[in-house]
Amino acid sequence: MRDNSRMAVEPTLRSWEEHFAARTRGGAGEGLLEILALAGAQDVISLAGGFPDPATFPGPALADILRELAESGDASPFQYSPTGGLPGPRDYVAGRLEAVDGRRPDEGELMLTSGAVEALELVGKALLDSGDRVLVEGPTYLGAIMAFQSFEAAVEAVPLDEDGLAVDELDRRLAHGPPPKLLYTIPDFQNPAGVSLSAERRLVLLELARRHGLLVVEDVAYRELSFADELPPSLWSLAPDVVLQAGTFSKTFFPGVRLGWAAGPRELVSKLVWAKQNTDQCAGALGQRLLEEYGRRGLLDEQLDRARALYGARRDAMADALERHVGARAAWIRPEGGFFAWLELGEGADAAAVARRALEAGVAVVPGPPFFPAAGGERHLRLSFSRADEGQIEEGIRRLGALL
Repeated sequence: MRDNSRMAVEPTLRSWEEHFAARTRGGAGEGLLEILALAGAQDVISLAGGFPDPATFPGPALADILRELAESGDASPFQYSPTGGLPGPRDYVAGRLEAVDGRRPDEGELMLTSGAVEALELVGKALLDSGDRVLVEGPTYLGAIMAFQSFEAAVEAVPLDEDGLAVDELDRRLAHGPPPKLLYTIPDFQNPAGVSLSAERRLVLLELARRHGLLVVEDVAYRELSFADELPPSLWSLAPDVVLQAGTFSKTFFPGVRLGWAAGPRELVSKLVWAKQNTDQCAGALGQRLLEEYGRRGLLDEQLDRARALYGARRDAMADALERHVGARAAWIRPEGGFFAWLELGEGADAAAVARRALEAGVAVVPGPPFFPAAGGERHLRLSFSRADEGQIEEGIRRLGALL
């Protein structure tokens, strides 16, 4: 009798597309995906990705801390963490928020996440049903658009100007249509536009949120990367009853640990902790303890001082190069912090075509459309000054100016 159990199974060529969930279909066109994929190529000057410069990363002091943790006999850094975060690191982050924002979250108002983008994903998992209306800035962080659309939300952009979110237009949007579940905003050194929400508009935004029962999700990824001495108050510190703050240490500590936080109303944070149990269970305990020890020794503040000086000098180099090589062929706002400059090209310009030509000339930039949930950004380019040095910035902008 033949033993069929040992017969080889012939591979079948097939398409798996019919198995994909509807929310995964569509998205950016192949041309844009190609530009984004090539932005990290080694043979181009990259003004594309919002990556921190490795020169700002921790040095040998972190190796010393790791050795101390390994030799301490305490197994907790190498074990699973409570879903909301280890007590010591949570206490450190709470104290840091108090120092930066002037308010310390109460017990139950803070959790640690695997980066800010996970906080946004948890917001979507906990709050959004299919068809729910979500307001974002236009333009805004692509990862936020993807996070909310992955839960089949109807994501709608409210425009920006040089003072941040257009609160008058927001007021009009809130008066029409179904009530939105939330508004997502980056009030400090916005990605990609580089602008900050003015102090006056912060108060108007929060008054609107309270009047309409609107949750404001405040992304503070770049808040501590200011090139000025003073910061306006965070939205969360002004209105902790209607604001959920999402933050990350990827830009300030280093992205390899994937650490962030969510701070907000206790009931909401509790639901995010519930959602995280079924996402990744916990942020890595080792990264939490490295951050805590590094921060408590004052090393994170020293690192931030160096990072602000480095990025500020590169912002200046990009602004000067834009003045010389681009001039009146595009408009932009000089950012006062963060990683990005946002160029508006002239009438009839095609940013995606410019980005392709720039890549052929050895310069990677990102065209504007991916930063909008629907139409928008066709005449805009995002330029990052975080990773390229001053010489690369000068040459990259010179090549871009020649194209324009």
